[in-house]
Amino acid sequence: MRGIYTTVTDIRRRVFTEVARLSYEGQDYAHEMARLPYKIIPGEVGTHRNSIFLERAIVSERVRLAMGLPLRPIDEQAPINAGIENSVIAQKYYDPPLVNIIKFACSACPPKLVQVTEMCRGCLAHPCNDVCPKNAIHFTPGGHSVIDQDKCIKCGKCAEVCPYHAIVKMERPCAAACGMNAIGSDELGRARIDYDKCVSCGMCLVNCPFGAIVDKGQIFQLIQSIRQGDKVYAIMAPAFVSQFPGLTPAKLQAAMRQLGFADTVEVAIGADLCTIEEAKDFMREVPEHQPFMATSCCPSWSMMAKKLFPELAMNISMALSPMVLTARLLKKRVGRDVKVAFIGPCAAKKLEASRRTIRSDVDFVLTFEELMGMFEAREVDFEALEAAEGDEFDKASADGRGFAVTGGVAQAVVNAIHELDPAREVKVASAQGLAECKKLLMMARAGKYNGYLLEGMGCPGGCMGGAGTLADPAKAAAALTRYKAEAPMQRSTESPYEIDLGFLN
Repeated sequence: MRGIYTTVTDIRRRVFTEVARLSYEGQDYAHEMARLPYKIIPGEVGTHRNSIFLERAIVSERVRLAMGLPLRPIDEQAPINAGIENSVIAQKYYDPPLVNIIKFACSACPPKLVQVTEMCRGCLAHPCNDVCPKNAIHFTPGGHSVIDQDKCIKCGKCAEVCPYHAIVKMERPCAAACGMNAIGSDELGRARIDYDKCVSCGMCLVNCPFGAIVDKGQIFQLIQSIRQGDKVYAIMAPAFVSQFPGLTPAKLQAAMRQLGFADTVEVAIGADLCTIEEAKDFMREVPEHQPFMATSCCPSWSMMAKKLFPELAMNISMALSPMVLTARLLKKRVGRDVKVAFIGPCAAKKLEASRRTIRSDVDFVLTFEELMGMFEAREVDFEALEAAEGDEFDKASADGRGFAVTGGVAQAVVNAIHELDPAREVKVASAQGLAECKKLLMMARAGKYNGYLLEGMGCPGGCMGGAGTLADPAKAAAALTRYKAEAPMQRSTESPYEIDLGFLN
């Protein structure tokens, strides 16, 4: 469903827009919040579910989560605006967990099922039966195949060989997308997240066709900070290209000024800093002190590695992520009293920015989808924008911008290593999606990648496929390639970003 403007996308967009508008207008928040479900879902007849009351109940929970508030208990009475006094603040508000399931929005999809459909022709060959390892297939008097679900192990081999594609393998979409196997079922068959396993990548969120899974937002608090007069700087991840139709890189800063941001800085600057640090780490540590080194930019990848492979944690680079490096550089140059909002494609960055050691550097985190809600709330017309002199991003390299796609981080580090030591050979292995990342680390643990630089990206396609993106990941990657070609400089160890990094430690 990525890149398709579905009904789920439309509802999410309307929620973000109305929450942003509510925060900008600064009226009676408790009263106006209670009205939002009726504004977002007008009329008397439901259009997406059996009851308009159910639609509004689900939207009510979405509004709460967008404002950072927790879900209400299903079995207790509480108004939609319960706890709003905690949310009306001009600083980060985070009440865990980040990713939540609205139980009454969940369709209780079957966890996994292989089933014969009516398309079965009752053929003579019966290859489905021949490949079944558990003899789980028998036949009706008419020769049609039937699967004994008590014997079936859901391997799907029968579905693969059926000449009519009459056998389907179904799996709960959120569970299929979760590379951590963190999604199970509750006593009513509804999806349930095991938070001991979850790394908040958000892939379940974007793959649920019922829109039952939602992450918490900071959009309301960010706008509160802007409204009270704080100087809020946006640091923009390079994956922004192609996310907002009609908004070119040259017009981006003009658009952000209309939202109230003091200025906008390219996170690819921090990526250049990260490149240098990881290159030096690799050259210093591999293979003398550790068998391999893994990149540290993707928070979901890093969290997964530390949860499942704690013995390999020492092999993950200690370099800070581009988000944190950019924020620290900005606050060092502009002043610690300013606020920094990271805007990017990643849901897990909200957790990264909430860590004790980082909270003072990154004040807010928004996804591109939430930013679009702000643009719509302020009715920003991209076509009518005019870029001012100096609005073009012109400080980062093509390598820094390339962090947004799978393989980009490793390639940047390899390029930097070759600049420092042209004769050094660097072997690279990369993976995208947490399931493949786990396989990569299993191979590394077995000694298959000694001497390698390993790159892991929690989302398929890298950051361009993150949970907070709006565009089709493949088309967005193509747009990023063009954006990289426009980079005015190539990073090198002699670049202006080879600065004293002591303040970053």
